[in-house]
Amino acid sequence: MGTLIDRFDEHDGPVRGVHFHKSQPLFVSGGDDYKIKVWNYKMRRCLFTLLGHLDYIRTVQFHQEYPWIVSASDDQTIRIWNWQSRNCISVLTGHNHYVMCAAFHIKEDLVVSASLDQTVRVWDISALRKKTVSPAEDILRLPQMNTDLFGGGDAIVKYVLEGHDRGVNWAAFHPTLPLIVSGADDRQVKLWRMNDTKAWEVDTLRGHVNNVSCVMFHARQDIIVSNSEDKSIRVWDMSKRTGVQTFRREHDRFWILAAHPEMNLLAAGHDSGMIVFKLERERPAYASHGNTLYYVKDRYLRTFEYGTTRDNPLVAIRRAGTSGSAGPRSLHYNPAENAVLVCSDHDGGSYELYIVPKDAAGRGDTQEAKKGSGSSAVFVARNRFAVLDKAHNQILIKNLRNEVTKKVTPPGATTDAIFYAGTGSVLCRSDDKVVMLDVQQKSTIAELATPFIKYVVWSNDNNSVALLSKHAIIIASKKLAHKCTVHETIRVKSGAWDDSGVFIYTTLNHIKYCLPNGDSGIIRTLDVPVYITRVFGNSVFCLDRDGKTRTIQIDTTEFMFKLALIQRKYDLVLQMIRGSQLCGQSIIAYLQQKGFPEVALHFVKDERTRFNLAIECGNIEVALQSCHEIDENDYWYKLGVEALRQGNYEIVEFSYQKTKSFERLSFLYLITGNLDKLATMLKIAEMRQDVMGCFHNALYLGNAAERVKILQEAGHRPLAYVTAKVHGLTEVAEELEADFQAKEEALPPVPDAAKCHLLAPPTPVLRENNWPLLLVQKGFFEGAIEGEEAPEQEEEKGAWGEEADMPETLDGDQGDAGEEVEAEEGDDAEGGWGGVDDLDLPAGGETDVGPADSSFFVTPSAGVPLTQRWTQKSSLAGEHAAAGAFDTAFRLLSRQIGAAAFEPLKPYFMEAFLASHTFVPGVAGMPSASFGVEKGWTEQSVSGTPGAPSLAFKLPQLEEKLKVAYKTTTEGKFTEALKLFTTILHTIPLVVVETRKEVDDVKELLSIAKEYVHALRIELARKAAADDPQRQAELAAYFTHCALQPTHVRLSLQSAMSINYKLKNFNTAATFCRRLLELNPPPAVATKARQVLQACEKTPKDEVPLNYEPRNPFVVCAATMTPIYQGSRSVQSPYSGAHYVPEMAGKICVVDQIAKIGADVSGLMVSATQVR
Repeated sequence: MGTLIDRFDEHDGPVRGVHFHKSQPLFVSGGDDYKIKVWNYKMRRCLFTLLGHLDYIRTVQFHQEYPWIVSASDDQTIRIWNWQSRNCISVLTGHNHYVMCAAFHIKEDLVVSASLDQTVRVWDISALRKKTVSPAEDILRLPQMNTDLFGGGDAIVKYVLEGHDRGVNWAAFHPTLPLIVSGADDRQVKLWRMNDTKAWEVDTLRGHVNNVSCVMFHARQDIIVSNSEDKSIRVWDMSKRTGVQTFRREHDRFWILAAHPEMNLLAAGHDSGMIVFKLERERPAYASHGNTLYYVKDRYLRTFEYGTTRDNPLVAIRRAGTSGSAGPRSLHYNPAENAVLVCSDHDGGSYELYIVPKDAAGRGDTQEAKKGSGSSAVFVARNRFAVLDKAHNQILIKNLRNEVTKKVTPPGATTDAIFYAGTGSVLCRSDDKVVMLDVQQKSTIAELATPFIKYVVWSNDNNSVALLSKHAIIIASKKLAHKCTVHETIRVKSGAWDDSGVFIYTTLNHIKYCLPNGDSGIIRTLDVPVYITRVFGNSVFCLDRDGKTRTIQIDTTEFMFKLALIQRKYDLVLQMIRGSQLCGQSIIAYLQQKGFPEVALHFVKDERTRFNLAIECGNIEVALQSCHEIDENDYWYKLGVEALRQGNYEIVEFSYQKTKSFERLSFLYLITGNLDKLATMLKIAEMRQDVMGCFHNALYLGNAAERVKILQEAGHRPLAYVTAKVHGLTEVAEELEADFQAKEEALPPVPDAAKCHLLAPPTPVLRENNWPLLLVQKGFFEGAIEGEEAPEQEEEKGAWGEEADMPETLDGDQGDAGEEVEAEEGDDAEGGWGGVDDLDLPAGGETDVGPADSSFFVTPSAGVPLTQRWTQKSSLAGEHAAAGAFDTAFRLLSRQIGAAAFEPLKPYFMEAFLASHTFVPGVAGMPSASFGVEKGWTEQSVSGTPGAPSLAFKLPQLEEKLKVAYKTTTEGKFTEALKLFTTILHTIPLVVVETRKEVDDVKELLSIAKEYVHALRIELARKAAADDPQRQAELAAYFTHCALQPTHVRLSLQSAMSINYKLKNFNTAATFCRRLLELNPPPAVATKARQVLQACEKTPKDEVPLNYEPRNPFVVCAATMTPIYQGSRSVQSPYSGAHYVPEMAGKICVVDQIAKIGADVSGLMVSATQVR
């Protein structure tokens, strides 16, 4: 959004050329008034005017290094000016028509000019430079003719470029190469090359249909940009010399082009204004997984290791970022298959699929990608990805061979993009919402109303998602339950989750944070926009617009402090308060807003703010301290109000005394029943000659005689007479009656005494100093923070005791209180020497308990058991089982693999526990003591540092067991082999490995064991169906489709061939013969198979129909042992991956015997590397 900053009005008529200085706050302008003006835009004024041209000035430009300006004019000359001396230092003559533009070369001593005389001229100004650098040489030169008329010898024509058929409007140098580009009224753009001796035309670019107004080289790419009176901007490929992009306006002709010196921005002026634009997307395509960043730069797919900061090219991408074509828009990584999807807007939306070899790092090999069209493409499973086909409004599910396996209809007709949403799900974006779609069940899981979403960022545990739009961030749960929304006024560029669940994001000029409750704030300011890829602690890894990896250090203290408050981790909050330099109004305001004024008290040094916070949290002691420092009546009054609310009369009294609020003091003494001090207040009112105060105090005291006296002195004789009469003050009443009679005044009427009631002060409920308060434990922060400042507070309490006992004005009435204090001190002094039993302590007296606890034995707090340390930060079920934490191990397995039946795992859990513990016998009659055994422990191991438990199950042991199972299967001992493979399946959840390679090995082992358990169950079922030949043939056929070792596949094919041949299913038997021969079996087996095949081909038909179609891909339901053909719905075991018909959902898998079919899981964890 462009905003007008300033306006400069001094030219008479149109201004045709403007140029800014590279480093000074200057710009130069030239107009139709023949004047060149130099301006200081900070001072907002014209510094001076250069006169000399005799016609319109077309262009002006500062030199990159010297204090020169070059100008081109319709007077057919080019002038070079020194803007420091304000002189014309050279006039370049030679053109015989208007000079439309002139420009310095960025490095060489050259000027290029374009004229309507159909030529482009290149001028050598090296002599001018030498003259400027060594002006003393000019003294030796002979006087020359008037340079203003005939031109000087300081600038000479080096080349005259002729080739345009009409006037040339613009010419420009290439910033680094010896090239010139020009545009003319012949509608052509010409490319010229030059060397030291000559210049020549290289090529002509045709495409504009009207005069070419301006043309320039792009500073960063091998492209030429031109605009024209045909209302278009065109982009040309320099190497191919062809047009690659065209931008048009409906009604406006283009006249001028300019490039930003540092940013990738271009500007074009047209009839009704200007536009600022980019030629290509600057956001790099990237994806982060684990400890690795995958991104595209310089036509390579590259990786960046966060830990080692090593950067390697992986695969060459042919089309990425080529001139004129859109660079990659997004990148998605599949860790299971090491595959990468690169999506771009090329050809209306397309994708490229790369399978990255494991050893490709650093090689950068060229690979032929699998390509396809689609506006978005994301992985949805280990070997599946989804592509949005907007043209046909469908989502295509493809395998890694780029073959369509399924088609899904999007939830809305306006779906224009899809994003990753976990295994088997995608987020579909429409204009006003996102919808989570299950591509397996073809059903909508959830939807959320949002602005137009541009990017989706999942948290590390996939439990939260951040949806980024242009000016907002929506945080939601994994089921799209809305948590919070953060609005920004500046564009949101990128974001990533840190390990604590805080979303760190960038705008154009800030790195900011968003807490789970929606609170946000600024972490730091940015010089240039960056795109966050990963956050590790205080380090933010990001890419800049050039595709360079950067690491920015941030201060996480503020948002970690707020997060700890939200999560009620008060120990951590206290630790940060004591150890961090947290300060500032924002923290104080935040603490107040969130209801923690007692914490804010710790940060505040300003006494007024401190007082307000103390009042807010009811901390009278701190408020009193601040009041002493401030000592203003308003603050004493506020303190009195809060103290009265709490029933702390001593401080209320002191506050009223400080503010001289006598009326309030009187009322305070009334409600507390302190009649002595109330009588003193009456005396004070008399001294102050406050008649109303005297009357009120007399009224509060119930002193009728004093009231009559006051009324008399005030001249209210009738009221005095009635008061005396009603209260039975006979003598006073008679005196007043005589006075009325002497003055011949009528006596005021007296009310009936029977109806009168004595107005006496109320009896107070409590006569003690303060209200009794319920003793409660101080808040966590209040107690902890005040504990640090205890000595200071004790001292303040002592000072307060002397000051607040009674003010000076009341000294006369304190005798009793003083004696009482002395008596107590005497008792304390006596009690210090005598026994404590014979002390006569006052009832209800409070004693200050000192550190008397030191005389008692305090049991030391128990340490953390070693086994508990094993499980504190572990997400591995094997380590929990080894520690004996079976319940947490079961919960982990339930979450990771959907485990619901734990009976089969019981012996393995016990074995894991016993293997990691040693038992030492105790004394007779006592149980043995158990101790955890750590893996790799030595005498040099540091005590107290948590290690890992010694484990019973290791990957090499399982691999050995697999070999035994293979051998048993080959020998045909299927029942025994089934037990071995099932044991492997039950042991794998408790295995712990170290490296990612070993994780892959465990997954492969799991897949093998599952296939063999499934296959052996089919074979055993076949043998059990001896009385049903048809079923036997079907099961034998299914057995051949299990992923077994080649030897076992060959044996299964032999069996199926034999069974079907005997059943006279010759067509099916022939199928098995051909598959058997493809495996290159031993000669004897091959001969037998050929003979059977020859016999079958004579009568290619089946006598018994089978539920078996070999040409249609299928999987076998592990429960019903029937085929589930491609396209049919199925459910899987989340652990073994065995397939089932939909009716089996929610039941226990018969293959692995532990997982609930169809459960939603996070995936098996067998290594800490999976967590990181």
